[in-house]
Amino acid sequence: MSDFQKILAVVDPDADSQKALSRALEIAEKTGASVTALLTTYDSSYEFTSLLSAKDRETLRQAAVDQRTDWLSDLVETVSQNRMISVDVKVVWHNRPYESIIIEAVEGAYDLIVKGTQEHDTLKAVIFTPTDWHILRKAPTPVLLVKDHEWLPNGQIIAAVNAGTEDPDHAELNHTICDVTKQLGQVFEANVNLVNAYPGTPVNIAIEIPEFDPHDYNESIKNYHLESIEKLGSQYQVQMDHCFVKEGLPEDVIPAVARNIDAELVVIGTVGRHGISAALIGNTAEHVIDRLNCDVLALKPKDFTCPLIK
Repeated sequence: MSDFQKILAVVDPDADSQKALSRALEIAEKTGASVTALLTTYDSSYEFTSLLSAKDRETLRQAAVDQRTDWLSDLVETVSQNRMISVDVKVVWHNRPYESIIIEAVEGAYDLIVKGTQEHDTLKAVIFTPTDWHILRKAPTPVLLVKDHEWLPNGQIIAAVNAGTEDPDHAELNHTICDVTKQLGQVFEANVNLVNAYPGTPVNIAIEIPEFDPHDYNESIKNYHLESIEKLGSQYQVQMDHCFVKEGLPEDVIPAVARNIDAELVVIGTVGRHGISAALIGNTAEHVIDRLNCDVLALKPKDFTCPLIK
C-alpha cells in the first residue's frame, strides 16, 4: 500500500464509533502511513450576531475551534491507544463539510480520504449521506467509505473492472484498480477477486433481425469477456476461480458477488460525473456503490479535474 502514505480520516462528532479513524489507523499500522484526523465544524449563529464586531465574531469562532480541537485530541488519544501511531488533528470552520474535506485533501497532498458511512439498524444496509456523495463525485483523491466490518486475514477484496473495454482511459483505470487491490490484498493477507459484468443480448436486435441468433451472440460476448478477464487476471496473479464474469448490469452483478463471497471491500473506478449530467444519467459506479453493504474504495481517472479547485 505504498500509494497511500498520507491519510486524511474524517471524524463525525455525532457518531457512536469513529470507524473512519479506526480504519485509517489500521491501514497506517500495516503501511507506516501518517494519519490526520479532520473535523469540520460550523455554527451559523456565530455569523449573524449583529451586536458583535467582526473581530469579536472571529474570537468566538476561534474559541469554538479551540474547544473542538481539545475534544478531537482527547478522542484521538482514546481511539489510538495501544497503537504506536502519532495522529495529527485539525479542526476547520466551514459550512460545507464536503468542500472543507476535499480542499484539505488537495492542499495537504493526501493520498487517501477515509470516511465512515451510516448504517440503518432496521434495513441492515449502509446509508450514504449527501456529504458522502459530494466527496465521491468531486474529490480527486481516492475515497474509502467505511462501515462496521472487520478486514480479516484471508478475507475477500473485489476489484470491479470492465475487462472487455476498448477505451484506453477505461483500460488504464482497470489497471489502477487492480494495482491498488493487489497492494491491499498483500498488506491485509486477503484474496483478490475480479468482477466483470457484461450486457445481455439487445432485445430490439433479436426482433428486428429474424436471422439473428441471440444464443450465439450471447455466448460470443461471454467468451470475449472471459478471455479479457483471464488476460487481466494473469497480469495480477489472480486465478480464474477468483474471477467472476456475469451477465447483467454492474449495479446488480457487483453487489451480488460481494454478498455471495462476503467481501470486506470493493475497489471501483468512478468518473465523478457531476452537475446536470449526474442528475439526468448518473454514474454507473454510484449505482453500484449505493447497493453495496461493505467498504468501498473509489478511484478516479488520472485526468479527473476537481470542480472545487480552480
